[in-house]
Amino acid sequence: MIPVDYYVALSALLFTIGGVGFLVRRNVIVTLMSIEIMLNAVNVALVAFNRTRMDAMTGQVFAFFLIAAEAAEVAVGLAIVLSLFRVRRTVRSDEADLLKN
Repeated sequence: MIPVDYYVALSALLFTIGGVGFLVRRNVIVTLMSIEIMLNAVNVALVAFNRTRMDAMTGQVFAFFLIAAEAAEVAVGLAIVLSLFRVRRTVRSDEADLLKN
């Protein structure tokens, strides 16, 4: 059995990679993927902490609802990226403020 500490370390590593990708990259698609990595890191941590209490399934239920929220975020994010690309022919986040007109 793998200790929970390893899962938490993996979750922290994934969250760090997602945070750096979100802060460094200017491409909207890469930014959205970085947010997904960060949310999946939270899912790993929730399920790992749920393993310490096998009688309750709260961690897995929270992870399930987070996955549903991620799906909604992907749908809205893709719509924003498509409208940005239609208007400006680019997916750079520096150009995103031009959509408010």
